[in-house]
Amino acid sequence: MEFPRLDLEQAFTVEKLPAMPQVAVHILQLSQNPDAGPADYARLIEADAGLTLQVLRFVNSSYFGFPNKISNVQQAITLIGVRAIKNFILYNAVYSMTPNPKCVCLDLRKLWQDSLRRALFARTMGQMLGMENAEEPFAAALLQDMAVPLLAKEVPQAYETLLGARDQSEKKVRLSQLEERAFGWTHAEAAGIAARQWALPDRFAALIEDHLGIERWIVQSDSEPDRVAVSLSALLPAIDDTAWPEHRLFEKYYEKSKPRCAPSLSELFDKVDREFAEFAPILKLAIPKSSLASRLSGEGEADQVEAVAAAT
Repeated sequence: MEFPRLDLEQAFTVEKLPAMPQVAVHILQLSQNPDAGPADYARLIEADAGLTLQVLRFVNSSYFGFPNKISNVQQAITLIGVRAIKNFILYNAVYSMTPNPKCVCLDLRKLWQDSLRRALFARTMGQMLGMENAEEPFAAALLQDMAVPLLAKEVPQAYETLLGARDQSEKKVRLSQLEERAFGWTHAEAAGIAARQWALPDRFAALIEDHLGIERWIVQSDSEPDRVAVSLSALLPAIDDTAWPEHRLFEKYYEKSKPRCAPSLSELFDKVDREFAEFAPILKLAIPKSSLASRLSGEGEADQVEAVAAAT
């Protein structure tokens, strides 16, 4: 099939991209001011009643487990930090403006499930690599695939073909490889362009844009722990994958980058699975049948194969 040419810079102009909610824009602008404190952020958030409710629900969730109910936004920010609140608002903003391209091969709910699992892994990995605050890799991993539905809306037939080819491939060729062959660019590059058009911080946009470059960043785990965490998360299996072709590659890079006192992959995946079960309800996401721990042991692949066989 001959694919249509698509100029990313033209397709992802400010005029063509969905507009970022103004409160999110103002929060991001405020985050560039090192002198801004919890009270400054609280004033912006409390001007939006719906967002205030979401933030308080987020902070009072079982994920944080505070013994007493948090009743105001400034207290919430003081307790969990500006970055955590900012990234929660950013996620909600991107989630709310992500179009449903009505592409048969693209399930948005599964895309967000995959994204949350990668985000939780990236945060834990960032902490293991010595980051004092790993909210940036969390948010970057959460948004690393945000351009896929935008691209599928722009060229729906092309992505129907690409995603179909990926799902039918025995070796599960990565979507980025198919995009490179078809267009000469990947959804990672597209996400970087979109992030900059939305005026997200350049370092953050680069984290998203570079999430496919594990080979490059693995040798810089001491100086680039956030990039290692995000790019390693990109090798995790998708919720509905019937195989995990990057399994050995993932294990190789995890062993190469982890510190001496790091947990085993089984222990790490158990932790991510537990956090997913706690965090998913906040974002209104279902808990997938196949956990990361089961995929590591091979049980998840057997479940997926049985499900496919039963459906055919």
